[in-house]
Amino acid sequence: MTTYYHTEKRISIPILKMGCAACAINVEKTLQQIEGIKEASVNYATATAQVVFNPQKISPAQMKMAVQEAGYDLLLPEESSAENIETQHILHYKQALHKVYGAFVFALPLFIVGMFFMHESWTPWVSCLLATPIVFWWGRDFFINAWKQMKRKSANMDTLVALSTGIAYSFSLFHLLFPHILGRVDTHSPTYFESAGMIIAFVLLGRWLEERAKQKTSLAVKKLIGLQPTHVTVIDSSTRQDSIVEIQAVTVGMYIRIKPGERIPVDGKLLEGQSYVDESMLSGEPVPVKKKAGDRVFAGTVNQQGSFVFMAEQVGEETMLSRIIHLVQEAQGSKAPIQRLVDKIAAVFVPLILVISVLTLIAWTLLGGENGSTQGLLFAITVLVIACPCALGLATPTAVMVGIGKGAEWGILIKDAESLERIKQIDVLITDKTGTLTIGKPQVVASVWEQPKEAVAPILYSMEKRSEHPLAQAICQYLEGEQELPLQIENLAGKGVRSVWEQTTYYVGSLSLMKELNIPITTALEKQGEKWEKEHHSIVWVATEHRTVAVVAIQDQIRDSSVKAIQQIQKLGVTVDMLTGDHLKAAQYIAQKCGISYVEAGVLPDEKASYINKKQAEGHCVAMVGDGINDSAALAMADVGIAMGAGSDIAIESAPVTIIQSDLRKIAEAIYLSKSTVRTIRQNLFWAFFYNLIGIPIAAGVLYPMWGISLNPMWASLAMTFSSVSVVMNSLRLKYLSVKQ
Repeated sequence: MTTYYHTEKRISIPILKMGCAACAINVEKTLQQIEGIKEASVNYATATAQVVFNPQKISPAQMKMAVQEAGYDLLLPEESSAENIETQHILHYKQALHKVYGAFVFALPLFIVGMFFMHESWTPWVSCLLATPIVFWWGRDFFINAWKQMKRKSANMDTLVALSTGIAYSFSLFHLLFPHILGRVDTHSPTYFESAGMIIAFVLLGRWLEERAKQKTSLAVKKLIGLQPTHVTVIDSSTRQDSIVEIQAVTVGMYIRIKPGERIPVDGKLLEGQSYVDESMLSGEPVPVKKKAGDRVFAGTVNQQGSFVFMAEQVGEETMLSRIIHLVQEAQGSKAPIQRLVDKIAAVFVPLILVISVLTLIAWTLLGGENGSTQGLLFAITVLVIACPCALGLATPTAVMVGIGKGAEWGILIKDAESLERIKQIDVLITDKTGTLTIGKPQVVASVWEQPKEAVAPILYSMEKRSEHPLAQAICQYLEGEQELPLQIENLAGKGVRSVWEQTTYYVGSLSLMKELNIPITTALEKQGEKWEKEHHSIVWVATEHRTVAVVAIQDQIRDSSVKAIQQIQKLGVTVDMLTGDHLKAAQYIAQKCGISYVEAGVLPDEKASYINKKQAEGHCVAMVGDGINDSAALAMADVGIAMGAGSDIAIESAPVTIIQSDLRKIAEAIYLSKSTVRTIRQNLFWAFFYNLIGIPIAAGVLYPMWGISLNPMWASLAMTFSSVSVVMNSLRLKYLSVKQ
């Protein structure tokens, strides 16, 4: 058994020339049989292969050769830019359209002649002339591909089309040239040239419609790709002059000017100016976000008003937009668990249809009476035509593509189809506190001043500016704009800081520091401190050596969306538990405010994972939502890990679901999206199976002996076309899904 260590590499490769779901199975098998490839999964709807391989044993160029030998093709990584892939799709789409136009130029008169002039003596000859270019020119790829598959002892949809049309055309031609050998087969339809030609025309039409519909399923990625501008206004570092450069020329550290209405080209930090930026492409929220110096801006978002200058920090593939595009593309190319069963069925579908077709011919030849062999041939051809593995192959991946794309529009990044399918099964949600239910950034919520604020605030601001205490930053932000004084501070063993200004000693710190120094606390401040302590605020005291002069309450505030989000999630039948490393009273206070009944405080990272394991052992489907490095183990352990987008990179990498703008209401939206997508998949699979289960027996002539009902191969090909297109169109309904509040 081959072992893969650090040499293992994963790539996504666009696959070309696939015509049906069976083609995807063939390409997948071809890749899996190559030495050096550990995993290969081919998605027919996205026309991509996800390949895990050892680059020391196999190269993409060698994969390309193997795939070409199987009758298909792929784009190498250096050829797989978004622009080139789009060019290939457009080329393929145009080629499919040209084939449809060409085929129907001959097919329409063929249909008219065959349907309305069937009794004329010249009809078979004209039908032959019209059908020949359709079958052997516009339909030549079916025969070429079928031959390639036969050489490899495999079969696909091209095999069915080539056999059905080839047999119909050959039989008709033989009957036309040597009528005395076979005699008149049927007084109404002695030949099947119109069936052979119309089958090709309708299959070509179906593939074009399918290609057109599939392009719409990937619209989310195309929209994301189109969000990045092609040119950027860069400020020259020496002359400070503006110049226009292409986006590819932007490097880290460049200063970029953004004017009103312009899209931001790369990620960076705002340096000059302020504005409101439409970040709906990230969050799904329509309200613009205020941006000022020091705030981060992201590629693809739109500046609303005011111009500003920012410094590029992430460019090219490192921007959040590029990472989102990559994640969505990978997710759309992944397979849901239910797809694995469908793939197994699709793998044996074409051989099974060939067997049924042969059995149909034999049965009618033996039991069909005088014209049994001819009738059996017609029914055998119809069986080959009506069978549709494409509908089965498209049922799951098209719904997954649209569903994951819709999630990206809503600000929910789902990394694979399996997670999309599993989200709807969640019945327990475990949430962290800090950075998840709360903002994760302590803020001053109140303050009381015994001395005039304008006299004390500059001193407090200057002392905290030099302090390393976690709460100091909150006070500095609260007092931003105050004058900074040239103070020297002394740290007091984790209890606070001391400084001297204008012969007065000032202290900033905890209540225990005040008591230790015997500093009198005024009654008003003492009562206020006791009140805030009951509300689980962090309290900072400000004093001189003679008495306290101010008290400040700091709290990591609950997100505005958290309370409503928990209510929405609980209404969906999901139990919400809180596990936090914070102390119990603070955790209970937040849980009470949010409506969470079960809380565990002082929990270590491994204890979170153990709790999840316990819940899973009880039979629950567990989701974990968190934002920190300490949550990464729990996120990986959960059935569905959900990372807050503002959290650490490790947490985001550990979770298959990322909420870009840290809004817990998105979890309820994700559950709703999952339920809608899975429901669509089931509808698609029901239609695909129902169509084949009903259509194939009718095509084989089971209704003919009793009721005289039979199916012309021409109409069977139209039904086959409709089945594939209907599945894709049903999936496209997810595009119009609206957020359920």
